[in-house]
Amino acid sequence: MASCLMALAIIAPATWSQDDKKEAERLENCGTVMKEVMDIPDDIPQDLIDKAECVIIYPSVLKGAFVVGASYGRGAMTCRTGEHYTGPWSAPSMMALEGGSIGFQIGGQATDFVLLVMNPRGAHSILKNKVKLGADASAAAGPKGRTADASTDVSLRAEVLSYSRNRGLFAGISLEGSTVRPDGDANERVYGKKIDAEEIIFRGAVAVPPSAQKLIAYLNRKSPRNLSDPNSLKE
Repeated sequence: MASCLMALAIIAPATWSQDDKKEAERLENCGTVMKEVMDIPDDIPQDLIDKAECVIIYPSVLKGAFVVGASYGRGAMTCRTGEHYTGPWSAPSMMALEGGSIGFQIGGQATDFVLLVMNPRGAHSILKNKVKLGADASAAAGPKGRTADASTDVSLRAEVLSYSRNRGLFAGISLEGSTVRPDGDANERVYGKKIDAEEIIFRGAVAVPPSAQKLIAYLNRKSPRNLSDPNSLKE
């Protein structure tokens, strides 16, 4: 019994350390994906980024993961800080993406997803619990590039706009039927304590971790001000 306990004491910290490293790499990848997506010529329209309250990034979601379990993707969410979303971008909450028809849409290659959360209701819903896109929160494939003007009225009625990048191809994509939720275990690994997603995003309970600084710095440069209608930000 003593030997078993000693073995567990040795293995558990090593496993935890590996998980910590995975989360750090995931946050670093989120920063890379966000910048690369915004550098695509026919990218997410700047006016939509400027009107988004939050951004969720899921790097390298693999179809193979869909076969063995319910967890499809892991990523991070950051929102503008302040009572009315007018401040700089927050420390990230780790997030999970599950279910729906994602597996049929992304093919056999790794796919990056970027989701824009377009109003406070959507932000609070997603950070509070599991949200099913298209049911609990309205969702639409995000318009891109110069085609955005023709779709603005339709897209801005959605609470979540979604995009994908697969094998160099970038497009708006429907994720209706998929669920988005905070990943509490991953947040604990990143921040070293149990912490609620809303505490991270809305109450500034933790600092931006080193692995997420590239992502947050990029968003603060790319979209430093919220250009949404001020009345729409009053909850």
